[in-house]
Amino acid sequence: MTQSGHIVFSQMDEVVFGKPAGEAVAQMAEKLGATRIFLMVSGTLNRETDEIEQLRRALGNKCVATFDNMPPHTPRSAVIAATDQARACDADLIVTLGGGSITDGAKAVQLCLSNNIHAPDDMDGLMPVAGPDGVVGPPAGLKPPTVRQISIPTTLSGGEFSGISGVTDERNRVKTLVRHPTIIPQAVILDPAVTVHTPEWLWLSTGIRAVDHCVEGICSGEAHPYGDAQALQGLALLAQGLPRVKADPNDIQARLDCQMGTWLSMGPLASGVPMGASHGIGYVLGAVFDIPHGHTSCIMLPAVMRWNKPVNAERQTLISTAMGRPGEDAGVVLDEFIGGLGMPRSLAAVDVGPEHFDRIAEQAMGTPWVPRNPRPIPTPAEVKEILEIAA
Repeated sequence: MTQSGHIVFSQMDEVVFGKPAGEAVAQMAEKLGATRIFLMVSGTLNRETDEIEQLRRALGNKCVATFDNMPPHTPRSAVIAATDQARACDADLIVTLGGGSITDGAKAVQLCLSNNIHAPDDMDGLMPVAGPDGVVGPPAGLKPPTVRQISIPTTLSGGEFSGISGVTDERNRVKTLVRHPTIIPQAVILDPAVTVHTPEWLWLSTGIRAVDHCVEGICSGEAHPYGDAQALQGLALLAQGLPRVKADPNDIQARLDCQMGTWLSMGPLASGVPMGASHGIGYVLGAVFDIPHGHTSCIMLPAVMRWNKPVNAERQTLISTAMGRPGEDAGVVLDEFIGGLGMPRSLAAVDVGPEHFDRIAEQAMGTPWVPRNPRPIPTPAEVKEILEIAA
């Protein structure tokens, strides 16, 4: 029986790479006719570097306000605070400069603005629902964004290339996904020079997050050649680029290679291939235990690969080959690669012990990705098996 599928292309207009961010964003703003630009940026970059001021100068009087207080994991309250500020200044374009939490925050702000959301609890109305065919998507009646986004990422988590935003509901410390095809940024600017300020641990760990996108996309039971082509090239770029940046943080070409690898890593997800248990369990570790998402991938990905191997060993050989170690066990290759970057490799390393496994397993079952893991996970017991491997 022949493989079948359906690929929907994203609503992103363009990606600019290797060009100074200020110059590129000023040209985009001019082309879009934006005159009231709202910045959502890293607080650290705003306080400790001149990168944000350079961006403001490039935009001139078109820059009307700056929000620089988005915590990790994108809590709802911070999304509402940013929305209120954007609404008050009548923004017609959002520009982000920072990591994945800021990128995701702005994607959620777009929907809050267009759907008249004023309080954290009101964001319940943005939550995805399953349609008659079982496919999860935006709720009926959700209004698309009228204020779009341009993103300048400083980490490698890759969220700027998806129409999904991860937002943490503080009432229960659960990270939920907000979806709409037009919350994907209208444009992305990959400027490796602005990333030299990113702490090494954050750059390298989010690089493993991008590796996780590649690996789970390639190893998915729903993988297809279109996604494979991008993810395999992305994985090769990341496998070469991350050690080069660790060896020389000022290697700008290596940084750009990592950024390009991250862009390619999103090929499967953006074209409909689901992620698996590494991402699903990672959501719980991030929301409940405040573990950075890069670190959750460092810890969970090798364990998930080992647990999944009975059903996708042939696909896993593609991983080892792309990482320059053909014929070797992919779980071992990934674990050694992560260790070589100095990243945590066990739950114990981030102070998560077996006493928490029941809670993690129960919550992971409610994530979008655990039910679509290539090796079926029908109950929390299987999640606990994976956690025990990662312990």
